Amino acid sequence: MKRYASPLFLGLCSFLGGAAAFLLLARGLPFAVGQHGTGASELDRISDRFQQAARRVAPAVVAIEAVKPPARDNPKSKGVEESGSGVLIRLPGQKGTFVLTNNHVVQTAAPNQITVSLADNRIVQPSRVWTDPESDIALLQIDAENLPTVPLGDSDTARVGQWVLAFGSPFGLNQTVTHGIVSARERSEVSLGSTIRIKEFLQTDASINPGSSGGPLVNLDGEVIGINTAIASHSGSASGVAFSIPVNLARRVATELLEKGAVTRGYLGLQMAKSFEAADALKLGLERAQGALVDRVYPDTPAATAGLRPGDVVLEVDRVPIRNDNHFISLISGLPVGQRVKLRVWRERRLGELDAVIGDWSRGQTQIRSGP
Repeated sequence: MKRYASPLFLGLCSFLGGAAAFLLLARGLPFAVGQHGTGASELDRISDRFQQAARRVAPAVVAIEAVKPPARDNPKSKGVEESGSGVLIRLPGQKGTFVLTNNHVVQTAAPNQITVSLADNRIVQPSRVWTDPESDIALLQIDAENLPTVPLGDSDTARVGQWVLAFGSPFGLNQTVTHGIVSARERSEVSLGSTIRIKEFLQTDASINPGSSGGPLVNLDGEVIGINTAIASHSGSASGVAFSIPVNLARRVATELLEKGAVTRGYLGLQMAKSFEAADALKLGLERAQGALVDRVYPDTPAATAGLRPGDVVLEVDRVPIRNDNHFISLISGLPVGQRVKLRVWRERRLGELDAVIGDWSRGQTQIRSGP
């Protein structure tokens, strides 16, 4: 049985329609159609930007079919067919062309059980596959010639309200393009499974549906700024709340997979408090609920060596203000193993500083249930 890749269905439904006309009217701009109307220039310019971005990106958008082996607990069952999307890219310093997609689209499928449908109707299979379940990123090597690619942008520059386009194959409809805006940054209230450690998604209202997983989210310059991964919906269809992995994270993961075969992540050895609300901050003498509240420090870990204690609130890492526990987890995970960092900590209504050395999460994960 085929099922389209889309791992998350939760949240409230919303709808955004006629956005371009509404925004232009709200700004007092004339709304006219046709090439000869004097008020059409603003709409024409926006339409042209959408078209240019679509023409640039669409040739590099692919549809992916993967046949996954039967579940271990039911080896006699048939394999599951998974459908998703991807985008053709090149990476600096690396030879060849790759498809960037979601791990959950191809996970456990052998390369000869994965087919990639190109925009020019060619069907190819990857020669190699790299996956990272913890970031939900997968990379497929494609050996075909004359492949168009799309440049990777800078997701750190994405701004709330910025126009974006989403490409993919929702419900098997290849080469689908939808538009919307970046609705929010650094969304952490998204759960995609116990193994996934992404804590700072881009949120968009561009229409994304089952089958869109792994497709690119692009800016109007035709640069990839995110990999579409999940939707929030009661029905399982688009509700205007979708989440994309920031491309800066995807690029780092893809590069490490190619160079090392695996992704190295930093850790300290902490379990963070399940919640850190305004009332908790006030009890601790803080003016705002900002930072990461330590619930547990595991023994024989970098955190224990640094002197961190339960009840500490980590406010800064190397002068970078910590917004919340998910920001802290993402920041520590992205630091190189062995790097020494200075932690600014709130303890017993006083500020203090501690030095810590980033450890290797893959070696210490047996001690860690949750946290950086």
